Amino acid sequence: MKARASWVEGMAFMGEAGSGHAIIMDGAPEYGGRNVGIRPMEMLLIGLAGCTGFDVVSILKKGREAVTGCEVEVEAERATEDPKVFTKIHLSYRVTGRGLAQAKVERAVTLSKEKYCSASIMLGATAEMSYALEVVDELQQVAAE
Repeated sequence: MKARASWVEGMAFMGEAGSGHAIIMDGAPEYGGRNVGIRPMEMLLIGLAGCTGFDVVSILKKGREAVTGCEVEVEAERATEDPKVFTKIHLSYRVTGRGLAQAKVERAVTLSKEKYCSASIMLGATAEMSYALEVVDELQQVAAE
């Protein structure tokens, strides 16, 4: 796996992945940026959310569960001194499907957290990790409406 970040101007960098995809990263104006792109540390959190979300959906699909949606919100706190590593990270999962069993979704989240999600395991080396889980059953949601 390869990636590259090339300085554009000010504090803006173009990040390019080995897969050929690119994104602009920039800093806040108080740090010399123009606020034209996502912050690099935000990218880490988005990567974490995508990595664990990918695992959860994959695990549920392999288990023949009728998963139809998965959202992962991430809130993090950073150290006040350099290096300003993440010290606390909270993941909020919202998994939607038809007839999903709470226990199976919890198992998928646990497997992601403890075995499969490289981002979660790496960030967990410096940050206290916690999570919340909401399972939404589309069948019950439609019946309630």
